[in-house]
Amino acid sequence: METVKLSETQKKSRRGRNIALGLVLAGLVGLFYVVTLIKFGGGMAN
Repeated sequence: METVKLSETQKKSRRGRNIALGLVLAGLVGLFYVVTLIKFGGGMAN
């Protein structure tokens, strides 16, 4: 099986994309958490 050698520019680009994707996923998790707290918190207050 042959492996592909990435240049330094490609490695930096891939790392940047991975970091951006991780931040987006973390943001979505946080958003869902806040929305869940608001929904359940509002239901229990009534």
